[in-house]
Amino acid sequence: MIREYFKYKTTITSILAEEQSHIDAAKEAMVAARQDVEKAIAEEPLFGATLTPMDDILLKSDIFESSVTLKRMIAASERSFTGPMAAVAGTIAWAGVEAMRDAGAKYAVIDNGGDIAYIADRPVRIGLFAGSSEISGKYAFILPATDEIYGVCTSSATVGPSISFGVFDSVTVFSPDVSLADAWATAACNEFLPVADPDADEKNAKLLERFTRGGAEGIFAVCGGTVIRSGKIPEIVPAAVDEKLITFA
Repeated sequence: MIREYFKYKTTITSILAEEQSHIDAAKEAMVAARQDVEKAIAEEPLFGATLTPMDDILLKSDIFESSVTLKRMIAASERSFTGPMAAVAGTIAWAGVEAMRDAGAKYAVIDNGGDIAYIADRPVRIGLFAGSSEISGKYAFILPATDEIYGVCTSSATVGPSISFGVFDSVTVFSPDVSLADAWATAACNEFLPVADPDADEKNAKLLERFTRGGAEGIFAVCGGTVIRSGKIPEIVPAAVDEKLITFA
């Protein structure tokens, strides 16, 4: 297996594949997806700044009509009640894995700063990193083999440079819609309350109801020693996570 670190501007990824040609295909597709996002922001700066879904009237130009990348980000934004940039990393990873699959890859994994898209002809082990949480680095998800692209996206209020208004060390969302997994991870990390908050049970339960209606499949959230989980979660096993393999954006 080949593992290659790839950086293009602020897109920082690790790509895993069996053949170099598949990695090359991923790089080309991710650069193209990133360029679509840059064009969108240049044409409509609000696209890169808003923290809520955009008004449709601002999304009528050719770039928004023609780009699959932008359409995926916008759709995820509307379903998760976030801005479209909440889905950018997962969407770019999705574009890369699509290109790898189209190039003939049976094993293709892209980690874009904690937002992962993959297909695989065998199980894939993904370590759980949750900052200073007592369970961080001690467990891994065993993702099942699949020939359909799947998303495993994580947001954190305590790790990395992404904007977060929450307190959770990690929120991981699982979905075949990689853009939606990324956006919902951001939304949930922003809104989950720590267990010590007197309103936590009620408000977190309401958020999980929204999440279920929003179309993602599973969620696994960590705050210190507290875990919130709901929906379809892969098998979790003890593991010694090698932090050198983490792709920090």
